Amino acid sequence: MRDKLLSPYWLPVWFFAGAILTGTVLLYLDASHPGGPLSFVDALFTATSAMCVTGLVVVDTGTYFSTFGQDVILALIQAGGLGIMTFTTLIIHLLGKHVSLNDRIAVGQSLLRDPSFSLPKFLFRVVVWTFALEGLGALILWAMDPVGFSPYSAVFHSVSAFCNAGFSLYSDSLTQWAGHGGVNTVFMVLIIAGGLGFFVLNECGTLFWAVLFRENKKRTPLRLSWHSRIVLETSFFLVVIGAVVIFFAEGAAGNANHGFWHHFWTSLFQSVTSRTAGFNTVEIGSMTNVSLAFMLLLMIVGGSPGSCAGGIKTTTFRALCGFIWAQFRGWRQVRIGRFALDQHALNTVVSLVTMSFLLVGMGTMILAALDSGTGPYLMARDEFLADVFETVSAFATVGLSTGLTPSLGDAEKVTVIILMFVGRLGPVWLLSALQSWQSERRFRVPTANLPFG
Repeated sequence: MRDKLLSPYWLPVWFFAGAILTGTVLLYLDASHPGGPLSFVDALFTATSAMCVTGLVVVDTGTYFSTFGQDVILALIQAGGLGIMTFTTLIIHLLGKHVSLNDRIAVGQSLLRDPSFSLPKFLFRVVVWTFALEGLGALILWAMDPVGFSPYSAVFHSVSAFCNAGFSLYSDSLTQWAGHGGVNTVFMVLIIAGGLGFFVLNECGTLFWAVLFRENKKRTPLRLSWHSRIVLETSFFLVVIGAVVIFFAEGAAGNANHGFWHHFWTSLFQSVTSRTAGFNTVEIGSMTNVSLAFMLLLMIVGGSPGSCAGGIKTTTFRALCGFIWAQFRGWRQVRIGRFALDQHALNTVVSLVTMSFLLVGMGTMILAALDSGTGPYLMARDEFLADVFETVSAFATVGLSTGLTPSLGDAEKVTVIILMFVGRLGPVWLLSALQSWQSERRFRVPTANLPFG
């Protein structure tokens, strides 16, 4: 039993749970909130939201917490972002080595079998890349607006953006910079970089360095791997189509009163931040149903494997689209780019999507029942959309809200906490961890077919 609890399957679970518990205790101290009381559930909610880099808040981060409390939140954000990047990127590395399924998940055991992999070098590069991008982002924010972004505020927001956390020291998030192209660009670059994953960032950086300094001595063609190309193409498509939909939906509703460029920046920013950053430059509750519905899609897709972002990931979305297209065309293989997916990959995609929608559905039903389950539909239909949006935002660790979060009861907050925790680790990982306790059956039963459809 002890070996199973301490197996590599469960290492991320204990890491995140331990950090959340530590953060909860520190945030619960009076030194973290000298201006008013903070319940244990609210402290747990804030710690979970920070560690899971979600961004949902029950109290205003900039005014309610002291500098010590903000430091605790910042440390949790950084630990959560680095932690998930480390665990998931290790798995991606091992997948590229064509090791067995058990070795892919059992990260610690697999590393010992891969002599070409240097764990210290890997961790060093992750930390250097992360701190370099966060430091550069903070410096540019402070230089652009030293009044709006003090050195501490610039660092806080840069870390929060790169880790896709969405925590802000301002009660209105980033709405005061809604039309500021420079500030919007810095945040979007940090969000996208944190959502691409270290595997893709490292490969893009290596390729850029080779081209810039002509270090390709073998004169072999320089190109990105299949994985990186799929991630970049899918991410670009989602950002562009999201910006276009939001631009026209809000424009048709008369929400573009500040001019073309202001509307352009707000539309593009909301498309980027929905994947899964949590910042906002417009009031989410004032957006149209069309925009909110498409943002739900962007949130559930999220970022890419090995990144700070949540969701089902861009690769899963691309594989699902490829599967649907193959069914329409009658193809036996699901082709994505120059390769086709094997059956095991397709099973993983179907399992992940199915479990994600089951969890989102269950979370929505619980929130709806606790919030407005006894009221008639015509009076509670707006609340139902808010419940759906809150559930998806929590599960995909986005942090965007229509304004429902501060009014949640304790039972609803616990529901959101569970969704954030499961969404951060991933339902497939948790299912694999639970399955590691089970013994495989030594027999098979006869097979048969059922009519479907």
